[in-house]
Amino acid sequence: MKSNTTKHDSGRRTFLRAAAVGGAGLLLSGRVVSARKHSVLVFTKSSGFEHDVVKTTGGKPSIVEQAVREMGQKHGFEVKATKDGRVFDSSEFRDHSALFFFTTGDLTKSATDGQPPMTENGKKSLLEAVHSGLGFVGAHAASDTFHTQPDPEDHSNRYVAHGEQSDPYLRMLGGEFIIHGSEPRLQDASLIVNDARFPGLEGVKSPVSFNEEWYSLKDYAPDIHVILTLDTNGMKGECYQRPPYPVSWARQHGKGRVFYAAMGDRPENWHDAFFLNLLAGGIRWAIRDATAKLSRNLTEVAPGYAQIPPKDAPKSK
Repeated sequence: MKSNTTKHDSGRRTFLRAAAVGGAGLLLSGRVVSARKHSVLVFTKSSGFEHDVVKTTGGKPSIVEQAVREMGQKHGFEVKATKDGRVFDSSEFRDHSALFFFTTGDLTKSATDGQPPMTENGKKSLLEAVHSGLGFVGAHAASDTFHTQPDPEDHSNRYVAHGEQSDPYLRMLGGEFIIHGSEPRLQDASLIVNDARFPGLEGVKSPVSFNEEWYSLKDYAPDIHVILTLDTNGMKGECYQRPPYPVSWARQHGKGRVFYAAMGDRPENWHDAFFLNLLAGGIRWAIRDATAKLSRNLTEVAPGYAQIPPKDAPKSK
C-alpha cells in the first residue's frame, strides 16, 4: 500500500508541475497580447478642399501626420498614415486601435488630391468596424466629410436639420459642418471647458482663448458628451449668430469610442500645447489607454445647440 501511495503522490506532483507550466504559459501569452502596442491609422484624404496641414511636400510628412507621430512617441502608440481610400477594402485598417481622420468631401470620389477613393463597401466596413469597437478620432474637417446628400454648390442643404436622416458617417461622428466665417476667416474666441477632467484637459481653466477658423456645426447626436463649447458672444459673421454650441465631444458608437475636435485649420495650432494635449487625450481615450466619465450633457451645457444660423446672403458682383 505504501508503494501505491508513493506512486500516486509522484504522479500527482508531475501533474501539478505540468499544470503550473501550462498556466504560466497562458499567463505569458496573456502578457504578450496585453503588451502589444496600440496603433493609430492617420487618414488624410481630401476629396473636397485640401488643407495646408495635410499636404505632403518633398516627401515629408504633413503637419498633421508629424504631430500625431510625436504624440505617439510621447504616449506610446504607433502611427501609420495614408491617403489611399482602398485601405478600407482590406482588413488592414482593423488591426489598428483607432483611426484619425482629417478629411474632406465625399471620400468615395477621387477629386482634389487625386488619391484613390474609398469604395462604398469600404465606407460600410469603416462604419461597421467603429461600431464593433474600433476607435475613431476626427479633427477639424472630419465633419466636412460625407455631407448629407444632395450637397449643392450653394450648400443650402447644410442649413437643414436632417437628424436621423443624416449620412451614417455623420451620425457616427456626432455632428456636421455647415460653414465657417469669411470676414474674418480667423478670429479669437473663447472656449468654455465643459469637462476639465477629460484626458488632456487636466488643470485647464475655463474659458480658453483660441484663434481658429471656427466651424459652425449642426445635427448633433443627442448622446454626445460635450467637452468644449464655443462662446459665440461678440463673434463676427452670420454663421456665429447663434447660442454657444459644441466644438469638441466624445461619444460611444456601439462598442467604439468616438472623439471629435473642430479645431485644426491653422498650421500654428498644431504646435499649440492646449490643442495637442486635447487631441492626445482624445486619442488615448479612443484607444482605451485613458478613461473618461461620459454623460449626455448636450442640452445642459448648450441648450441652444439646435439653432441653425442664418445663411449668408450672396454677395453682389
